[in-house]
Amino acid sequence: MNLTVFGATGGIGREIVRQALASGHRVTAVVRDPARLTVTGPGLEVVRADLTDPEVVRPAVTGRDAVLSGLGPRGRKDAGVAARLTRTVLAAMQAEGVRRLVVVSAAPVGPAPDDGLLDRSVRALVGSILKPVYDDLREMEAELSRSGTDWTSVRPPRLQDKPLTGTYRTVIGGFPPKGRFIARADVAHAMLAMTADEGTAKQGVGVAY
Repeated sequence: MNLTVFGATGGIGREIVRQALASGHRVTAVVRDPARLTVTGPGLEVVRADLTDPEVVRPAVTGRDAVLSGLGPRGRKDAGVAARLTRTVLAAMQAEGVRRLVVVSAAPVGPAPDDGLLDRSVRALVGSILKPVYDDLREMEAELSRSGTDWTSVRPPRLQDKPLTGTYRTVIGGFPPKGRFIARADVAHAMLAMTADEGTAKQGVGVAY
């Protein structure tokens, strides 16, 4: 496949690029600072862009089979970047007629599980502290829903820097029972798998161990 990856210098985005190249895909990595992208290999094109103008982004998505995004806030001070930057990506995709988009979101943005992720008191505390982050991701998902793309929003719980396992669980429109953690490498693996899964289009998908 011919893929474009936004947020390619982040933990999940970098894993998407690495795994996609290892699987033989052609990858265009869109980054603000190419020096921060440590992944290299045949089939990789690096494009420098700050995602403020869809016209600048359009060449990076032209003719692609799918677009994947690891864009998102790293904390409260970055709240707002996910929705804002995703609008730019969506506008560029719409202009170029590219439909498939897979993005990373977060588990608390989706339906609350009956058990597992967080009990009510902890969930309320985390929701209060990180409310600006989750509000940003909710607005991002609202932008996806308003778009004409075949989007998928992947919603992991707490992220870990551990090796790929391939043993994660996914639930379309919900969340795996008792799921609490997942490695960034497995989130990337799931996102790549979903690019070719029509059953996840226009859906939020919970992913966890």
